[in-house]
Amino acid sequence: MDNQKKMTVTLFKVKEMDCPSEENIIRMKLAELGDDIASLDFDLRKRTLAVTHSESAAARLADAMEDTSQRRVLHRVLLVNAVFFALEMAIGLLSRSMGLVADSLDMLADATVYGMSLMVVGAAVGRKKRVAWWSGLLQSLLAVAGMVEVVRRFVSPSLPPEFAAMIWMSALSLVANAYCLWLLNRQKSGDAHMRASVIFSANDVVVNLGVILSGVAVWIFNSRVPDLVVGAVVFVIVLRGAVRIFKLSR
Repeated sequence: MDNQKKMTVTLFKVKEMDCPSEENIIRMKLAELGDDIASLDFDLRKRTLAVTHSESAAARLADAMEDTSQRRVLHRVLLVNAVFFALEMAIGLLSRSMGLVADSLDMLADATVYGMSLMVVGAAVGRKKRVAWWSGLLQSLLAVAGMVEVVRRFVSPSLPPEFAAMIWMSALSLVANAYCLWLLNRQKSGDAHMRASVIFSANDVVVNLGVILSGVAVWIFNSRVPDLVVGAVVFVIVLRGAVRIFKLSR
């Protein structure tokens, strides 16, 4: 009896593979396929990977490469959101900007969701939908808490926020969120957890533009009202995104 498996070669273009650490991540993931992988030929300069594998493992190989790609992207957007949450929260509190505080809480929710999404890469569809549902719940709770804070600030006297800090901080966040959205859209994934991640990043881009405009309005009118209005709008956007995510999790 011939136990030798029939082998074939598949060439993958890995756009993000630009260092040995990326290569090691792929090697560890493909090691799960065991004897179905005969050899791996990496070319970091061309960012390609030639895999010699058994014909019967073609589908599992494609899934493994997709899972690896999702993990790399989610790691990057998780890091970006975690860093900018800390920056925006600090600047928001120092500048008395409800818009920046609202956006920082939104980015905290995003960072949490990206971390949850990392836990289900390669998992069953049911588990991915459950994570999307919990993501929507987290967004909803933050939106409600934020609206309560906006109302509190409306009824309590306070100075207008520092408009310059609002504008430059939101401009930096806009660049960061646009980068995250670009990374996520390149995945073209239909998985619920990845589609939820795209919704979060798209919301963030809109929010950043709103905070910039409110900073300009605060400067022109010397009033805290534009900042509070944008803060309320941010939380409405967050709540709307949560509703869309609940729909994805069905």
